[in-house]
Amino acid sequence: MASPKKKLQGLVAATITPMTENGEINFSVIGQYVDYLVKEQGVKNIFVNGTTGEGLSLSVSERRRVAEEWVTKGKDKLDQVVIHVGALSLKESQELAQHAAEIGADGIAVIAPFFLKPWSKDVLINFLKEVAAAAPALPFYYYHIPALTGVKIRAEELLDGIQDKIPTFQGLKFSDTDLLDFGQCVDQNRQQQFAFLFGVDEQLLSALVMGATGAVGSTYNYLGRKTSQMLEAFERKDFSLALNYQSCFLIYFSHPGFGVSQTKAIMTLVSGIPMGPPRLPLQKASREFTDSVEAKLKSLDFLSFTDLKDGDLEAGS
Repeated sequence: MASPKKKLQGLVAATITPMTENGEINFSVIGQYVDYLVKEQGVKNIFVNGTTGEGLSLSVSERRRVAEEWVTKGKDKLDQVVIHVGALSLKESQELAQHAAEIGADGIAVIAPFFLKPWSKDVLINFLKEVAAAAPALPFYYYHIPALTGVKIRAEELLDGIQDKIPTFQGLKFSDTDLLDFGQCVDQNRQQQFAFLFGVDEQLLSALVMGATGAVGSTYNYLGRKTSQMLEAFERKDFSLALNYQSCFLIYFSHPGFGVSQTKAIMTLVSGIPMGPPRLPLQKASREFTDSVEAKLKSLDFLSFTDLKDGDLEAGS
């Protein structure tokens, strides 16, 4: 693994948790998954057990083993493995944070607790501080996703003075469409050299304009190279080409209705690695969805795996 002091930037794939037909985790394909990300998509940073990985639908023991598998299989192949350790229980979150440090992860991230919610910035920081303290040698990232947590504390407000309370704080995974809040986060914290990682794939180009230093998302599992081309075009100030990439790929694969279930189906089609169904309460993507996406992928000359078995498709559909 890379040194924990290395700044997390560029593309970060929010990993899927592969499952069997009966809802058990399919650990056997994670090594193949690592190789696919690195060799086929050029993605070497990952975010494990987040929303895409159904982390909050897994038991603590499952989350520990998933983290271990990614760290082990990613050794000498991946640059950074960041583990999401957020939970409703402070004790569970601390346990997962300590475990991430023990297995050699490169960072941890935490969402706000979303059942008994923090009602102010100070209360939320107190929770985050206790989790970060369980892994004092690891970079700490706040995972801001208010649409799912219901915690509406603005990220810009939270970041004000945060390193005084959490010395290991290194950045933010910002999964919200409020670009004003995101832009203020960047503008008011330029001296701190934080990682500003944007998490709404279909708005990435706009976030780059606002100062994003990287991106964490589900589509980078199978659109890593296409998105890297967009980033390169943006760096060259070829904004027309960058917009073309954003419109052609990221917007199509990120429109409303594309969730974890659909991501699993698409990844199965594109990579040839069976991702299986999601765990309840999520439902499989419909066969109609899978057929329409397969047709779209073929029209984009995107499918290199044409020999998938029906069972593999059914597992992701």
